[in-house]
Amino acid sequence: MAERNLDFDSVVERKNTRSLKYDFAKEFGMPEDVLPLWVADMDFKTSSYIEDALMERVREGIFGYSDVQTPYFEIVQDWMERRHGWKPEEDWLVKTPGVVTALAMAVKAYTEPGDAVLIQQPVYYPFSEVVEDNGRRVVSNTLYRGEDNRYHIDFADFERKIIQNGVKLFLLCNPHNPVGRVWTAEELTRLGDICVEHGVIVVSDEIHEDFVFQGKHLVFANLKKEYEDHCIVCTSPSKTFNLATMVLSNIFIPNPALRNRFRKQLDAAGISQLGVMGLIACETAYSRGEEWYLAMHAYVRENIAFVREYVENHLPGVSMTDHEGTYLVWLDFSGTGISAEMLEELIVHKAKLWLDSGKMFGDSGKGFQRINVACPRSVLGEALYRLREALFG
Repeated sequence: MAERNLDFDSVVERKNTRSLKYDFAKEFGMPEDVLPLWVADMDFKTSSYIEDALMERVREGIFGYSDVQTPYFEIVQDWMERRHGWKPEEDWLVKTPGVVTALAMAVKAYTEPGDAVLIQQPVYYPFSEVVEDNGRRVVSNTLYRGEDNRYHIDFADFERKIIQNGVKLFLLCNPHNPVGRVWTAEELTRLGDICVEHGVIVVSDEIHEDFVFQGKHLVFANLKKEYEDHCIVCTSPSKTFNLATMVLSNIFIPNPALRNRFRKQLDAAGISQLGVMGLIACETAYSRGEEWYLAMHAYVRENIAFVREYVENHLPGVSMTDHEGTYLVWLDFSGTGISAEMLEELIVHKAKLWLDSGKMFGDSGKGFQRINVACPRSVLGEALYRLREALFG
């Protein structure tokens, strides 16, 4: 049997498929005829091996409580070791319905109401939501854009914020969504050493680990042995293989005390066994999906280059942040002279595009837009053309 789903140019009709991305514009306050390039799921069919495995399981016809045993972990471990040079241990693994669930559980497990939790805005907006919704305080070590067109960390501010606010927990995003950084060993080690010195637990969201186009993804727990005692690592096949609706993530917590506190919050929330389809999809993705993954990765890389060239040649005043990781491109519109409010109006109602407004990632994101480029190139080209006509036509 060969992989069948390698045609990434074909447009798959997703309307009327219960798709959050395509079928809920009205509920989100958007015109119903917008072209959506917002939420981080791909417009590509996943690996045909995953399709076949799920169909085979459906034909069994019984959907009672299910779980997995050691072979599941060995498959996940093999992917992490081959792709990222890290060999986690089986008892470190805690499965959750998603990375955002894990973030929320970590906030509840490792902090108390009123405590400060450190994040690095502009950052994936659920980071601040899981902090504030659980009665904790958001403190931001805001990233800054350098002359090299990449975002950087102010390490002095990072340590100062920890000390001044008595921070116990830091939510790290690597690769970083939305600014596209893949943090280097030097950067991660400086962060890690500061956190160890001040007793700060690091929750490392590495869900985009398989989308690196410059540099190399480094698992935070693998940088130094001492970091294992101070962190939890959040992974999932959901971004890599377009499996978001399977609601499954693999969370690794080497420190037994931290793991027990985390599990206690899962128990308190009533979370136990996960859906069998997600477990099967994960096993199949990591054991048989590599051909699909590599082909998809190459296609997305070309889409990123396509956007960069289009922005440079056809969108004066717009700049694309140098892109290292994720399939979510960060565009700066400040050079157009258009206000952030007017920009929203033009994009939504004139261009008829649904992107992610930069302001939802924090105040430092105002004037930016995040665009999902994991789609057929014809769709991406249409979106960029609409953008040009709305801004300059």
